[in-house]
Amino acid sequence: MRGMRPAAGAEPSAALGPGEPRGDWATLRTLLPYLWRYRGRVLFAVGCLVAAKLAVVGVPILLKQIVDALVQRPAGAILAVPVALIAGYGALRLATSLFTELREFFFVKVTQAAVHTLALQTFRHLHALSLRYHLQRRTGSVTREIDHGIRGISSLVSFTLYSILPTLVELALVIGYLLWHYEIWFAAILVASLTVYIAFTFVVTNWRTQFRRQVNELDAKAASRAVDSLLNFETVKYFGNEEFEARRYDGTLADSEAMAIKSQQSLNLLNSGQALIIAFGLTLILWRAAMIQMYIPLNFLGVIYREIKQAMIDMDRMFRLLREHREIADAPDARPLALRGGAIRFEGVDFSYDPRRQVLFGVDFAVPAGTTCAVVGPTRQVDPGPPAVPLLRDTGRPGADRRAGRARGHPGEPARGDRHRAAGHGPVQRHHRIQHRLWPPRRV
Repeated sequence: MRGMRPAAGAEPSAALGPGEPRGDWATLRTLLPYLWRYRGRVLFAVGCLVAAKLAVVGVPILLKQIVDALVQRPAGAILAVPVALIAGYGALRLATSLFTELREFFFVKVTQAAVHTLALQTFRHLHALSLRYHLQRRTGSVTREIDHGIRGISSLVSFTLYSILPTLVELALVIGYLLWHYEIWFAAILVASLTVYIAFTFVVTNWRTQFRRQVNELDAKAASRAVDSLLNFETVKYFGNEEFEARRYDGTLADSEAMAIKSQQSLNLLNSGQALIIAFGLTLILWRAAMIQMYIPLNFLGVIYREIKQAMIDMDRMFRLLREHREIADAPDARPLALRGGAIRFEGVDFSYDPRRQVLFGVDFAVPAGTTCAVVGPTRQVDPGPPAVPLLRDTGRPGADRRAGRARGHPGEPARGDRHRAAGHGPVQRHHRIQHRLWPPRRV
């Protein structure tokens, strides 16, 4: 074997971060196909939502008619129509609860199936990434991003279907009723107040998103440092780095604390502005009871929108893991490995864990048919550098690339030795050597 020499003056490899965050609509477009697989349940849940809100809006209208009937009718006719109206009032209240429970009963399958599928897909994708990615990523950060992403899916679906959509449907129904039964300026003031309220909420919440995103990143960073430090407990003890690790962890927690304070203070600003808009809208109209009724669901709009934005951020961080490029991928026409006398040849193989630190230079060796070669070190966890020569090639059939996964799992494959020693925080120091010697199969 030739071409093996160490690279002097190499710098430690920098951690490869996931892709840049995408917008909310891009995140939604990624999620929707997983929900739309159960389109029947989705449409039925939306129908139940509309029916429940029709019943909610009908309750005060029917109550008004009951009161009018009791006041305006003569004494002899008091029990005729009001009894039917009272029964209808009870039926509407029952319908509100019934349709709400039916909506949740049928839609829970959609949410949990999406969580299950995305979590499994992310897990499989992480196992499909190369060794280089996992050496340069921190386990604590990755697991935290998956956990937050899964919770983000549940939060987004819950707040959207159970809070935002019902509120919008109820607002539309009430505004339509006001336009139909009262003067237009009642509805105009209501619409103007709601528009200012919603616009203020969206603008301030989007501004606050930067703080929430930084809190998430610092939280993941703190978890990563804690997990990696504890996983390398023995190495930290060997080098007496306990205080150093504690200072690093304390610095991350301090940054997270400062950002969490900014996030909470911006939330207080949002709530104060919302209260001011509600008070101003109430002074423009004397129909106070109606205005208060309309603003009851809006009191939670800031909380709901903030949680939706948080869910979007968490989901996007998980989707960024799915978008991570796979270095190791089979050729489209690759076939399962079938050993029928073919030899294995390495020709001018260069290799590096990081492009700035090359480990192998032009390695050449061959494993003739019927012999066994022991390779001490990882097997096909990263691709060789240029010239790109396949690790396994059946020389009996030129150009016949074989699947790496099938090659590693082939019966009779010799055990591989891997000496892996962590060296605290930073680049992982991997000591391995490649030995080439042809042994009879019975000796391996």
